Amino acid sequence: MMKYPVSLFLLVFLCTCGPATDNTVQNTTDAEANDRPKVVFVTGDEEYRSEESMPMLAKMLENNMDVQTVVGYSLDSTGVIDPNNLYSISRLDELEDADLMVVFARYRQLPAEMAKKITDYAESGRPMVGFRTATHTFKYLEEKDSALMTLNDDWPTKVFGQRWIIHHGHFEDGHGRLTDVTLAEGKEDDPILNGVEPFEAYSWLYHVAGGEDALSGDSDPLLMGHSLRSKIEAEGQTDRYPMDQPVAWTKTYTGSSGTSARVFFTTLGHPYDFKEEPMRKLALNGIYWALGMEDEIPEGGADASIIGTYEPNNSGFGDLYKKGVRPDAK
Repeated sequence: MMKYPVSLFLLVFLCTCGPATDNTVQNTTDAEANDRPKVVFVTGDEEYRSEESMPMLAKMLENNMDVQTVVGYSLDSTGVIDPNNLYSISRLDELEDADLMVVFARYRQLPAEMAKKITDYAESGRPMVGFRTATHTFKYLEEKDSALMTLNDDWPTKVFGQRWIIHHGHFEDGHGRLTDVTLAEGKEDDPILNGVEPFEAYSWLYHVAGGEDALSGDSDPLLMGHSLRSKIEAEGQTDRYPMDQPVAWTKTYTGSSGTSARVFFTTLGHPYDFKEEPMRKLALNGIYWALGMEDEIPEGGADASIIGTYEPNNSGFGDLYKKGVRPDAK
C-alpha cells in the first residue's frame, strides 16, 4: 500500500537535487559579467578619427583582458556617428560605475550636465587614459559658458599633464612620418613599454615641455619624440619649442575625493599611428597599467592583433570621416 507514496517521494527528491536550471546558470553568468572591469571610451574629435581607432582598441582590449567595454560617440539626431557635432557624446551615463575612462576628444562644447559626467569621473579617483587631443578635450567660447571655461586649459593640465600649446606642423597629413619615437632614458624596463619598439609616427609632434613649459605634477615621461620635419625649426623658434618632446607619460591626479588616480597619456594618435604594432601595444599596455594590472602585461607586450580590419580614413576636418556609420549595438 505504501509503494506509490514512496515512489512519489523519490521522484520529488531527485527533481529537487538535480542539476541547476538554465535560469540559475544564466544568473551566475550575469553576476560574473558584472564583476569584470568596465572600460568606457569617450570619443568625439573631428580630426583624428577616434571614432575608428577607439572601437578597434576596445575590441583588442576585450580580446586581451576579461573586461567589458563601452564606446561613446558624437552622434547626429538620427544616431549616426558625426564627429563634427561638438555638443553631445553618447553613453556618458556609463561613467557612473566605470572602472576606467579613456578620453580621445577634441574641443567639445558639451552641455554642463554632460561635461559634469566626465569631470565627476575624474574627481572620483578612478584611473584614466588620454590620447592626443584630450589636452584640449573642451573649448567653451560663449559668455553663457563662462563657468565652464576652466575646462579649456586648467582641467587637462591638472588631469592629463598638459594643455594644448602648439605643434611642429602638419605637412600633408598621412603622407609621411613626422615624429621619431624612442624610449625615454632609463625607462626600458617599464612594463608599459613591454614589446614597444621605437617607431616613426604619422602624428606631428605636440609641444608639451621645454622653453617656458613643463608637464604638470608628477608626470613621468616614458617615450620621447623627435620632430622629423618642423615648421617651428624653419621659423627659428626651437629654443622656445624644442624639437624633442615627451610623447607618452604616466602621472597621478588627486581630485575632490582625495583618492589618487593613475593616469596614462600619449600625444600620439593619428589614425595611421594605430596601424603600427608598437602604438597599439603602447595603448593596451597603458590601459593595463592604469587598471593596476601591470604585472599581467606579457613580456612582449599585450596582444596587439587587430580584430577584423582597421582601415581608417585619414586625419582632417570637414567631411573626411566615414559617413552613415552607426555605433556597434553593444
